[in-house]
This record gives sequence, structure tokens and C-alpha cells, in this order.
Amino acid sequence: MVKRSPEILAVIPARGGSQGIPRKNIRTLAGQPLIAWSIAAAQRARLVNRVFTSTDDEEIAAIARSYGAEVPFLRPAEHAQSDTRDFPVFQHVVDWLERIEGYVPDIIVQLRPTSPLRPPGLIDEAIELLFADESADSVRSVTSPSQNPYKMWTVAGNALKPLLSTELEEPYNAPRQSLPPTYWQTGHVDVFRTCTIRQKLSLTGDRILPVMVDSRYALDIDTLMHLRIAGEVAAEGQLDIVQPRMSEISILEPIRFFVFDFDGVFTDNRVYVDQSGRETVSCSRADGLGVERLLSSGFEAAVLSTETNLVVSARCRKLRLPVEQGVRDKAQVLRRLAASRGLPLQQVAYLGNDVNDLECLRIAGVAIAPADAHPDVRKIADLVLHKSGGHGAVRELCDMAIAAQESKKEEYARFTNR
Repeated sequence: MVKRSPEILAVIPARGGSQGIPRKNIRTLAGQPLIAWSIAAAQRARLVNRVFTSTDDEEIAAIARSYGAEVPFLRPAEHAQSDTRDFPVFQHVVDWLERIEGYVPDIIVQLRPTSPLRPPGLIDEAIELLFADESADSVRSVTSPSQNPYKMWTVAGNALKPLLSTELEEPYNAPRQSLPPTYWQTGHVDVFRTCTIRQKLSLTGDRILPVMVDSRYALDIDTLMHLRIAGEVAAEGQLDIVQPRMSEISILEPIRFFVFDFDGVFTDNRVYVDQSGRETVSCSRADGLGVERLLSSGFEAAVLSTETNLVVSARCRKLRLPVEQGVRDKAQVLRRLAASRGLPLQQVAYLGNDVNDLECLRIAGVAIAPADAHPDVRKIADLVLHKSGGHGAVRELCDMAIAAQESKKEEYARFTNR
């Protein structure tokens, strides 16, 4: 029996009424809206299945969709006040998903737009830390602070009083190296179990694990000066930072028909063989939901496979995808499939991972490769996905296609309403 992979939902909370910087979540950072940086980081994470934005603002919702995030609802006003805490926002997301979709994620990732400079791999590292410790309720990103709280003060009356009570003798006069190490939460990523929300009524619970972040990334956007500094850091190119990619969504706008290879696209290219010779493969449930949403949005899709295998037939039948197997000349079949639908190849996208897909990739309107595709495939691809085959590549593409469709509709609506 194959163990079910946990469902992991990334949520970017983005209230419209920010106070420090008006419309902060969509202010431009290095040419891209601030919220887009968190969406890109979630899309880049190998372990994340779905990317949600929770907002009360129509404009923020439209921008989030254009970058590939799901925004199926607007957050209720009572959960979008200046003093609203994080917990009711995430409780609302979890309750909505279960009530409307019957979907209950195992783990939720919170990505605050105000901490946009994230190194690749940070989100996956935080998720894996939670996986590895069943006694942990959550993981939070932290870094070493520039100022130690043992040297901080409050004012009582008109006199200074140490912030922390301690047995140390005059810690505020001690060398920094002799003080206990402390850590500042950065806001880059919080990971918590859905059961922590429901059973402990908390986003963090009792046992919180740290994921360390290099202090060079630890910039919280609270003022225009912070925004300028973050833009300078991004422009310098000295840090490896996950950046948004709106242009890659826009190239999908003409596409009406998506054709997928199977092995290495819907699977991780591995096959499991038992002693009787029976073969099984591992597929992503998130990919299945992505295909369902793609078809429901009016797109057409099909699968071309060089191999002939009952596993491929069964999976495609469940996904309601037409499939042709045992195909030696895939480019010829691709031309036939497009012609039978009355579509030029410019309106066809092909997702393939290996050298037997090269001809299809060359003639398709948009050539797409999973992150782990063969180097020759990645070299000619118009779009290389962040996700690998069998680990959400299909879902990522489906979400991008739907986002491109929504962007085109919004642009048309703006034009007709002028």
C-alpha cells in the first residue's frame, strides 16, 4: 500500500487596508508587486500542493490570480481589521475549504508578503523539519538579532528598567558574547499542522521548531525606506532570492489545448515492480485536482505516451483525459490532435520531460518542461516549471493557465468599460 503524501497548503495573507504603507501588499519591489514575491516562493517550493491568497481587496485578489495564486473568496471584513490577528484568518481559510471543497490540508504554510526576500529551499526546509518531528506543532523562521534583548529597557515612571528579569549580573553592561543567544522571528515562513489550529486553537501550538535564516535576508517591509532597501538588495544580485515571474504566465494566454507526456510528467519517472512483474507508479493528487480545474475552466487537454501501460490508461480515465499510448511519432499525433479540434499549433502547449518529446516541444506554441527534465528539453523550453514531474508540475501549469485566462478576462473587462 502506497502511503498518502501529506496535503500542504500555502497561504499568503494580504489585507487591503495596510496602514504604515498604503496599499503595501501591491507596492512595487524590483518591478513586481510585493505579494508576487511570496506567491513565487510558494510556487517554487517542491512540497507545496496549493497556493492561496486570503484578502478582502478586489485589486489584490486580481493581482494574486495573475501570478498564479488561488483566490476563491474575499476575506470577510471582520477578519480584515487593523487589529485582526493571524489565527481567525487561517481558521476562516480552513473552515471555508472544508465546507465548500471538502478539502482539509495536513499542513499549512504562512508566507507574509512583508518578508519578500526568501532563499530557495527555505520553505521546503521548514516543512521537512515539521515532518521529521511528530511532537512538534509548528516551525517558525528566525535569525540572530542585531540587538540582544538583554540590553533592552522599558521606562517605569521616568527611569529605565531592564526589559528582561534575569539572574545575570547587569547583563546590559556585559559583553554581547557572554549573553544567552536569542533569536528574532523573521516572518519569512511559518509552518503548522491543521490539527494545531483545530485542537489547540493556535497557529503555533506548544512545541515550536526553529528554521534559521541568514540575517541578510531578514528585512521586514514596514516603511518606504525598507521597501527601497529591499529593492536595492534584489537589484544587487548578491543574494540568491526567489523572484516572481509574471511574463511566464502571460505566454500561456493564447493556449487553448494542453498536451502532456505521462512518465516523468504525471509521475517522477520511477516504476515500482513487484515479484509478479506488476508495475505501479506514484502520481500527485494535486495534479489531479489541477487537471479537473483546467477542464472546468474550458481548456482541452490530452496525454501522449510512448509506452503502453494499463496504469496510464487507469489514471487518465480517472482524470477524464483522452490518451494515446504506444506513440512512436508523437509530433505527428500532436498535429492530428490539434487539427481535429480546429486549433493551430500556436494555441497548443506541450509539457514533456525527455528527448522523445523534443519534436513535440519544437512545434508546439508553448514548450514546457518540468524542473527535473532532461537538459536538452530544458534548453529549448519556453517555460521551465519550478515543480518536478510527479511532484506538482502538472498542477503548477494548470494553475498558471487558469491565472492567464483570468488575467485576459480582466484586461478585456477593463478595455470594454473604458
